[in-house]
Amino acid sequence: MDTKMKNIYTCFPGGRHKVLTMSYDDGREEDRRLVELFDQNGIRGTFNLNAGLRDDPRRIPQSEYVELYKNHEIASHTYLHPTIARCPIEQVAQQILQDRRELEAICGKPVRGLAYPNGSTSGRIRELLPLLGIRYARVVPTAGGFAMPEDYYLWSGTCHHNDRLLERGRDFLDLFKTQYLYMMYVWGHSYEFTTYDNWQVMEDFCAMMGGHEDIWYATNIEIVDYMDAAERLQFTAAGDKVYNPSAQSIWIEVDKEKLEIPGGALVTL
Repeated sequence: MDTKMKNIYTCFPGGRHKVLTMSYDDGREEDRRLVELFDQNGIRGTFNLNAGLRDDPRRIPQSEYVELYKNHEIASHTYLHPTIARCPIEQVAQQILQDRRELEAICGKPVRGLAYPNGSTSGRIRELLPLLGIRYARVVPTAGGFAMPEDYYLWSGTCHHNDRLLERGRDFLDLFKTQYLYMMYVWGHSYEFTTYDNWQVMEDFCAMMGGHEDIWYATNIEIVDYMDAAERLQFTAAGDKVYNPSAQSIWIEVDKEKLEIPGGALVTL
């Protein structure tokens, strides 16, 4: 019997070890310009919307959601954007469920992500979210680094786009140690580029970050779903075989060799 132990690592799709994702709130009209920048550079992200604020003339009309956000994820930001830690828990549930119902009716698929409105959350709210069909939720405070989150219901981004974005982007591009998984997560509001007259920052960032072979460009929910599926891989105790019970392929590295494990496949390592 071969008892040689292997180093087995989880990889992102294609065997990559870096992922870039973006998260933007409120669905304001500046999203049109931001989405165009993302699409031109192959960058993908999540847009957190309030279905109950449809009459605000500064916001993207709901009739545009499907086409505008077709390459990205639509997530919840609650129905009316209240500071939910101050709300009765029943109202928190209704704020999220009603937002999900109306956004799903528009986009025709499940809405499973959340950005906490005003960054407001609590332990009680986080316990509620899985029961409401929410798989992850983003907070406002940022971590400044590129680590994967330990708790997807307290998902902290790398930085707001006004916080040394280009410097952090260059640092991310320079990362090379493939024994780690790295994530750069940028959040903000698209109207802030108009308020601060600094669209050039995001234009330069997208031009710099797009088109890199070692980066996976993903939405928030794609990252969560992929990592969930990676955790469902079933390895033998000897580490010589792996079964993937999920539908999607998962990539791993075995002694520096990148391998795709197709959905439903049993693979000898």
